[in-house]
Amino acid sequence: MPKLIRLTTVPLSLKLLLSGQMRFMKDQGWDVLMVSSDGKELSQVIKNEGCRHEVIPFTRQITPFKDLYCLWLLYKLFKREKPDIIHSHTPKAGLLAMVAGALAGVKIRIHTLAGLPHMAASDNKKALLEMAEKWTYRYASEVWPNAYSLKNLILEKGWVGERKIRVIGKGSSNGIDLKKFSREALAENHLVAATMRMTPGENEFIIICIGRLVKDKGIEELVEAFLQSQIIKHSKLVLLGAFEQELNPISDEVMRKISDHPKIVQIDWTDHVAHYLALADLVVHPSHREGFPNVLLEAGAMQVPILCSDIPGNTDIVQNRKTGLVFPVKDIETLKQGLEFAFVKRDFMQELADQLYQQVVENYNRRNIQLFYREAYEELLSANPAKDLF
Repeated sequence: MPKLIRLTTVPLSLKLLLSGQMRFMKDQGWDVLMVSSDGKELSQVIKNEGCRHEVIPFTRQITPFKDLYCLWLLYKLFKREKPDIIHSHTPKAGLLAMVAGALAGVKIRIHTLAGLPHMAASDNKKALLEMAEKWTYRYASEVWPNAYSLKNLILEKGWVGERKIRVIGKGSSNGIDLKKFSREALAENHLVAATMRMTPGENEFIIICIGRLVKDKGIEELVEAFLQSQIIKHSKLVLLGAFEQELNPISDEVMRKISDHPKIVQIDWTDHVAHYLALADLVVHPSHREGFPNVLLEAGAMQVPILCSDIPGNTDIVQNRKTGLVFPVKDIETLKQGLEFAFVKRDFMQELADQLYQQVVENYNRRNIQLFYREAYEELLSANPAKDLF
């Protein structure tokens, strides 16, 4: 049977970004091995996917000596396992896996591009991150951006040639589980728990932002826009995600506002996102950089109106005033106006959400995305490519 190795930097990405993909390929008769660093999610990932897992101690920071050690471990792993295909997701795992795979003689080396870290980096770090991206693409035999806007961007930069690059389906790394993200599938006890954690006031307009609470996700701009808005007395801002101050910290001032303000609620991550979406009146996604954001697919599947930044990835899903509202990235004033508009024009916003729902159902059903990936793998195997390393 063909052997596939899927790699991410941390197990949380296997759990959230690639959920069900490994089990699907195993059920199709493939030998599947998962690779990531260690983490609290690991046992659940192994149970859910039913596949073997190998720990490689990746870090998410720039750590040259540890990275070289991981490169050596990957090389030995690939030589031992002799995979037909290696397929990476996330920047650090992608760079190291593509280089190690080329050195180990793995012919089919796929990297999924799901965002460009350099786009939101400081000047000192930007050049290094750009170089890492170029090296990843250089050693990959296939580069699969999960959005057409990302494909166009790296083609324009000249970082990869047309012969290596493709978007699977209409985009997305994994589509959306329409059975899970459905109002018919909600459990009453989880709805009650979500309500209690959000503590909404009577008739409050619930604004929710889902994802890691870091600067690159636009959290600082969202908090400031919300606090400056005219709707604050009638609304509540729910931040569903954990802080990551060691990587991309939010300012101390904004941290205090999140902690102290009675109209802002911060909730660490939950596996019951659909229940929070069901209680929301508006999803805001103010990120500075994205690939193809699952949050917007999840909101679309739950028919919740969206206000998002105008960055590649977001705009692959949301069209301004057609399937949601779009504002210029980092523009606090326009974001504030968007919040106020969504509060007043609720019927119009729901019409946009209903339009997006139809597109999500038609184009991003998870089962179809998984079939597309299997077909692409089988095509590569049948072609048995022997592309140049460089």
